[in-house]
Amino acid sequence: MKKSVLKKYANLIVKVGANVQKGQDVIVVADVDQEQLVTYVVEECYKAKANAVEVRWQSDKVAKVIYKKESIKSLSYVPTWKIEREKEVNKKLPCLIYIESSDPDALKGVNQAKLAQVSKNLFPVFKPLRDERENKYQWVVVGAPSKAWAKKVFPKLSSKKAVEALWDAILKTSRCGDDPIKAWDEHNKDLANRSSYLNSLNLDYLHYESSNGTNFKVWLIPDANFLAGGERIIHSGVYFNPNIPTEECFTSPISGKAEGIVYSSKPLSYQGELIENFSVKFKDGKAVEVHAEKGEHLLKEMIAMDEGACKLGEVALVSFDSPINNTGLLFYNTLYDENAACHLALGKGFENTIKDYGKYTKEELKAKGINDSSIHVDFMIGSKDLNITGYTRDGKKVAIFKNGNWAF
Repeated sequence: MKKSVLKKYANLIVKVGANVQKGQDVIVVADVDQEQLVTYVVEECYKAKANAVEVRWQSDKVAKVIYKKESIKSLSYVPTWKIEREKEVNKKLPCLIYIESSDPDALKGVNQAKLAQVSKNLFPVFKPLRDERENKYQWVVVGAPSKAWAKKVFPKLSSKKAVEALWDAILKTSRCGDDPIKAWDEHNKDLANRSSYLNSLNLDYLHYESSNGTNFKVWLIPDANFLAGGERIIHSGVYFNPNIPTEECFTSPISGKAEGIVYSSKPLSYQGELIENFSVKFKDGKAVEVHAEKGEHLLKEMIAMDEGACKLGEVALVSFDSPINNTGLLFYNTLYDENAACHLALGKGFENTIKDYGKYTKEELKAKGINDSSIHVDFMIGSKDLNITGYTRDGKKVAIFKNGNWAF
């Protein structure tokens, strides 16, 4: 990859994604194979007048060894310094930049029940700390190819060619072309217009239908908005884009109010393994039955993680004729695949979808219908013949999606 292109991507990440402000601290989380990109990102942060930049390195290979060898007790132990580090993050509210390059099969062979138990043990320790800073800081998730990920997407190419091909797809879908900032400004305006129209409809519920068997209804929170593209920090007004790329208009539905069955349209990468060709049946708002050709045990463990894991936290609308889907690629990475098709998410909902959410306590937001959980797992259900009909609170019927794409 040319240095000039990597630098342009780094500039996009820092300026459009995190929108680093003068005097802010920044934390960059990345795999060890992304040293060059991280270097340019750090440089761009300082160009934006960041105060200090910390890089936290990760490794799939090391993580796999640790998860295999350590006991649940050891993996669940949280030393005091980690708690203090989280408290320092809450105090300074740095920008967080996540660069994803993990192998979709990174943790294949690791005991998934063990991973699930460790997650359950750690959740009550870190949740209060993370809740404290929610919606108060800028963050962005972006992708960068590793050899393992690239070979998963392009198995017939050499490692070098596969990485080049995946870079090309990532840059294209991230709108990192001649003028990325202008492209993102236009894209955000389009998404804002779509979400504004959806909000004007005063929708009560959505009905999904597809020839693959999907027949599903989900009810929406009366004072929740559809959001899309960039977001603003409630206390500072700073605008940032949490996902690069993004194509979705999304909201959080009423926790515990959904009926019917949905069928996946793309595999789901979950905890380093793939779940393929699966269905989820909802009754009284809960996932009561799941089936999968591959990874069914993972689905069952997922919805049993905690009380809210079997309920929905998000409904997201994405045109089938999206730039990501039009690549014809399966990325095996949720950041990209969720933006290729309509999707739902099991688990935690988004508090900032509620109008004037800053005025309410977490308990009040939960009472309005925002689901809470230790997980938030997106899975794709969009197809080329998916139809979505909206039913308004004053009894009208509105076409939202027709044959997989926006009906307006």
